[in-house]
Parts: sequence; C-alpha cells; structure tokens
Amino acid sequence: MLILSLMLAIVTVLSACGNSGNSGSNYGNNPESGSSAVPSNAQGGGKSEEQVTIKYYNWDNEATAPNTRAMLDEFEAANPNIKVEHVVLVPGNSVEMLKKLDFLISSGEAIDVISVPSLDAVVERASRGALEPLNKYYEAEGLVAEDEYYVNPQIDGQYYGMQNTTTYQFILLNKNALDEAGLPIPTYGWTWDDFREYAKKLNKGEGVDKRYGSYFHTWELYMNPPAQTVMRNPFRYEDGTTNFSDPTYKYFFQLRKDMEAIDQSAKPYADVLAAKLNYRTEFFNDDAAMVLSGSWMVPDPGNLEQYPHDFVTAFAPVPLPPASAQPKDYEGGKYFVGGGHLTMGATSKHKEASFKLMRFMTTTDSEHRTEFSGWKKADSTALLDRLIGENKNMYDVESLKNTLFGESIEYLDASQVVTTFGSQLAKVLADNFSKFMLGSDSVDDIQKAMAEEATKVIEENTK
Repeated sequence: MLILSLMLAIVTVLSACGNSGNSGSNYGNNPESGSSAVPSNAQGGGKSEEQVTIKYYNWDNEATAPNTRAMLDEFEAANPNIKVEHVVLVPGNSVEMLKKLDFLISSGEAIDVISVPSLDAVVERASRGALEPLNKYYEAEGLVAEDEYYVNPQIDGQYYGMQNTTTYQFILLNKNALDEAGLPIPTYGWTWDDFREYAKKLNKGEGVDKRYGSYFHTWELYMNPPAQTVMRNPFRYEDGTTNFSDPTYKYFFQLRKDMEAIDQSAKPYADVLAAKLNYRTEFFNDDAAMVLSGSWMVPDPGNLEQYPHDFVTAFAPVPLPPASAQPKDYEGGKYFVGGGHLTMGATSKHKEASFKLMRFMTTTDSEHRTEFSGWKKADSTALLDRLIGENKNMYDVESLKNTLFGESIEYLDASQVVTTFGSQLAKVLADNFSKFMLGSDSVDDIQKAMAEEATKVIEENTK
C-alpha cells in the first residue's frame, strides 16, 4: 500500500510538470513575453491571460502628459491583459524626479518601467542593483541591442536601458528679431564668439521691457556648452580623468560673465535663480532672442495655445568653440547626441509585461510621439513633419532641417567611459560655476579648484 501510494504521488507530480507550458511561468513560453514560441492567438491553450497592472514612471508636464497617456492607451488596446498606470513623479523636472525615484527604490516599492533622462542616470542606478538587466529578454525575442538602439547603457556586458528618445541640441532664434537687426540665420561652423556678437546686436529696449539677445538657463548644459555638445563625455576625458581643466571651461565661464556684466546681452544668472525663470517663457514671451535648447522643443513654436507669440522661430546648430578654446581630443565639430532611456525596476513583479511596454514605447511610430526616437529604424523625417504640425508658418523649416539633418552635421561615437557618479561631478560643476558667476574669484582660481574637487571624486569612486 505504501509503495502504491508513493507511485501514485510521483505520477501526479509528473503530470503537473508536463502541463507547465501553459502556466505562463517560463519566460520563453510566457504570453506576456511576446516570444514567437507561442502565437498570440493560441496562448494558454485558449484560456485567457491573467490581467496585470504595471506602472510607468516619468516627469511629464501638462503639455506632454496627454501624449504619454495616449501612447499607453494604444499599448493597452494592443495588449488587453496589461493595464498601465501613468505615474508622474515630479511634473516637468527630471532632476527632482530622479530624487523621488531613488526614495521609492530605497523604500522597497515595486518599480516597473521608468523613463530615465540620461545614460549616466541609468548606469548610476544600475550599479546599485536598482534596475533589471535586459539581456535574457532581448535573447528571448531574438534581438541584438546594438542593432536596435543608438545608445545602450551597459555594465559588464549587461544591458539596462532602451533608448526611447534621441536628443539633439540646437539654438532657437527669433527670426523677426534677426530680420530687424539685419542678421542672417547662422549655419554650421559659427562659433561662440559669433554667438556673443549676435546677442549684442539682438538686444532691444531697457528695463522690464528689455529683450535680451540671449538667455541661459540653470542646467549644466548652459555652464559649458562645448563640454556638453562637442565632447563624448560631459565630465570626463576618454582616459577617465576630469575634463574640468579643459580650455573650454575657462573660455565659456568668462564668456558667460562678460555677456552679463559687459555686454548686458544675457539676463543675469542671479536673476534667473531668484525668479526661477522658465526658458520657454523667456523665449516665447520675446524676453530673449536666442536660447540654447534641444529637440524636445520642436513642437513648441507651433503650440500657440500654450505659447502664444507672433514671431517665426529659426534654428541653428550649436556654435563651436573658437580655435583658441577647442577641447582636448577635439573631433572637428562633431556633436554629442544624448537621449532618454526606459528601464525596468529590479523589484518589478511583472517583468515580462514591463519589457513588452518598453519595446512598444521605444519602437512604435505613434502620432502621439513628441520626441525623436532612439530606435534606429524609426522614420525621423516623418516625425519632424508631425511635430511641426499645422502651424508650419511659425517655423523656418529649412533652417530646422539643415540643423538636424544637414550634410555638415555629424555625431560623435558613444563614450567608453562609464560614470556611475555623474551627479557628484555635476554638483562640483554647479557649485563652482555659481561661485564664479555670483562672486569675485578669478576664472583661473575657480577652474583649478573645480578640477581638484572632480579629481578627488573620480579617485574615490574608481579605486
């Protein structure tokens, strides 16, 4: 009797194991994985899939949130068993969003899909074990990351992010102001010295009614654009050392201060900080004739409801550093191309569904997409036409296309330097830039101190 009972138990267990292919527990055969191993119309032997809800985290503002929700709705329509909750952590502020995200991660909350603004921000969190490696999901789908996306964040051969957006930097210019001053739209090859001269000529009026020739915001991008736009890594050379000693820093720090104090062609940094100004408002309210920004602003000139204005917007490539201030290992005016990435939280309880959402958001040519894709197979020209929209008359379209896709425009290869402590280097830059702009220390003293602090940070984090 004992032997018979034991045999019966074994048969029962083996029978259960033989049916596991329909349980959805193995990634290779799981209906949520999108694997070709199980046709979508035959999943689970005709049984309906389990309903799951996942969360999508980002920093949308009022203008972008509806488009994100619309894309999520498209995903839900194509995947009726997956519901997506859109969680805006901090509206319109990616820096504060990352801080709040880190708090959620440290508290142990289950995190599904996260929109992360930069490669360094991905790598920094992946190094802490906060993100899920994507290799096995790629392999199950027969995908090669380098064939799919321009930039692929990785550590020790493990991929941690899908490039959702490609960000191009450029200069937006008030075309009406250019015409008034008799200035042509700048083209590739103009320098930051030229930019300064343009800004002086575009100044108009006095006092509260003054239109400044230019506007610089508070991000690192505006503290030394050459390091951010024509170098592979914004903080380090390819040998891993700090680039804070680079000639571009002394040049641009002094340029910024002179444009404020001498030319009075840029709104003072102190006023920008105190009033918490918005760069979009400064440009579209005709308070500044030029602003350095990026491709996330392409739809804005045509959005007259949110940004009412009566001038045409022209575009120009980011100025290059003059010969006297070119960076070390300068690659002849090629531009850095960045972008945001979608990542998966290591604590997600629905990883296959999360991966499916990530692929949809990064590869779908939706009419609700508002930024250029990081997917290599996307149609950027079609997207540009869609981003411009109906109010084409508010754009100098030719200058925009030349700025993005002109024959002279080339882009740098990705940096091979992996920095998991970029936020620490960014703080060193911000602290010393503020000290220079608001104080009386010489640019040489500031640069020396900044380079020493950065070197210490790098040494402490790369032992």
